[in-house]
Amino acid sequence: MRSDVKIKRIGVLTSGGDAPGMNAALRAVIRTAHRKKIEVVGILNGYSGLLEGNTKVLSKRDGSYIINRGGTILYTARSEVFKTPEGVKQGAEMCRKLELDGLIVLGGDGTFRGAYDLANEGIPCVGIPCTIDNDVCCTDKTIGFDTAMNTVVELADKIRDTGESHSRCIIIEVMGRKAGDIALHTAVAIGATCAVVPEYPFDRDELVNKIINSRAGGKKNFLIVVAEGLGKDYGIELAKYIEEKTNIESRFSCFGYTQRGGSPSLSDRVLASTMGCAAVYALLDGCVGDVVVSKGSSIETVEMKYAIQLERLAKGKMTEAEKSELSPGTFYEMSKTLADRMAYKSYLKGVIEKLSL
Repeated sequence: MRSDVKIKRIGVLTSGGDAPGMNAALRAVIRTAHRKKIEVVGILNGYSGLLEGNTKVLSKRDGSYIINRGGTILYTARSEVFKTPEGVKQGAEMCRKLELDGLIVLGGDGTFRGAYDLANEGIPCVGIPCTIDNDVCCTDKTIGFDTAMNTVVELADKIRDTGESHSRCIIIEVMGRKAGDIALHTAVAIGATCAVVPEYPFDRDELVNKIINSRAGGKKNFLIVVAEGLGKDYGIELAKYIEEKTNIESRFSCFGYTQRGGSPSLSDRVLASTMGCAAVYALLDGCVGDVVVSKGSSIETVEMKYAIQLERLAKGKMTEAEKSELSPGTFYEMSKTLADRMAYKSYLKGVIEKLSL
């Protein structure tokens, strides 16, 4: 969608879960906007802050010394009120009251649904995908994903020392909601025996036999990575089962929110900087409801409507009526995108199995 509105003053907010690199993206938005003589209004506490008019004008120096900081200097919060039609209208009215010519939102698919609703109320919006889960299907990479994985690898390398010293099996739970991206990638990187993710069926007796055979072959320790999307206490129960069947002392460790914090990696800083810059230019180019995405070696934009539809298709929430409204070309493109993502996950799963002896 395109707009002819001249951009003189924009708002920026962070919503949903925090992700390392959000501040780097904010810095890029602030610096790029000021270079183009655009005033920047920071909205504190996400959509909740928008409804309350909780804002702060950001000078060009507000972007100083934040590229290396985790979290978000604008803070983040979830708003149940904003999910309602009345809340969206209130948010759009506040944007007009603040005299915003456009809004840049940083977050995941829930954040983009809110921005899409605002765009339909006449507020030009551009989204930047920030989530450690890497579960925004319209982009190859999300800001925060790389840093979270590096945190998991660092912690797993430390916990392996204990596993080796005591000849234990250690089950590590990582974040990712219903996506197994963090689990699969980090399992490859730490030499895990197995990664258990929501996307694929899992035979725990097959794993037990593998552990027994490996121990007979002289292996001292075992690392199993499980994704949080498998449910509460899944990893704890798996540890009990493995110990019961193998007589190998097994322990469970949840890495939890440590994955969401910390200084962003080089990769996330570069991705955030390029996406933040692109978001401002997208508004200047007249985008009304788009998402900045990473595709191969380039930074592009796609319509928010497409991004949201792709998420619904990926999660099995798209109705047959909604599918029938898509053109054959669009449905094919979406299906291929999702198939390619699953093929890569399957490839990683295969690598884990091939390298674990």
